[in-house]
Amino acid sequence: MAERPVGIVDYLLAAAQGAGNFLALYRTQSAGVHRGVEEILGNSFAYGAIAGVLSLGLMAIIYRRLGARAGGKSTTPQVIHVLAYGSVPLAASLVIWVLTALLAGEAAFVEAPKADTEGFLVLLVHLQFISYVLLLIWSIVLQVMGFSEIQGLAMRKAFALWVLGQIIGFLASLLLALGVEFLFPGLLLRFIPQQ
Repeated sequence: MAERPVGIVDYLLAAAQGAGNFLALYRTQSAGVHRGVEEILGNSFAYGAIAGVLSLGLMAIIYRRLGARAGGKSTTPQVIHVLAYGSVPLAASLVIWVLTALLAGEAAFVEAPKADTEGFLVLLVHLQFISYVLLLIWSIVLQVMGFSEIQGLAMRKAFALWVLGQIIGFLASLLLALGVEFLFPGLLLRFIPQQ
């Protein structure tokens, strides 16, 4: 990737990825049972966008350091570009999430549809979630290919780097969440959907 500065598009893509991930989290937590579509979408766009941009920075630091240890020669802006542009499929997924939410309402955010839900809505929600998973896989492939290119690594090594970075990122996020919960008890419960 070209050596160009990180721009607004990188941050917008990260925000879209964060919002889409929040919508997926709301679905797995069956938030549609207790919350309205407006609240779910509002929280996802507000908190998800912030989480997406923060995670872009955190993951860029992690992958830059891992890449250097693996013998890669990338720069931090290159890593940010790979992470941001690799999430383009998830930005498309965000559009699908919003359209499904507008058509299906709260049923879009329930893990198992109720027995009285119309067949069309059940099909729509299942197709939406399948498309989300396929677009997520596509995003992973794009990121691994990008890391392979910017780090000068073989695809296997780039995939191992991606997996290790995800594990480290998860652990760092978990420690950060525990630290926030310790310093500000109950704060995270305002942002995470409850069953």
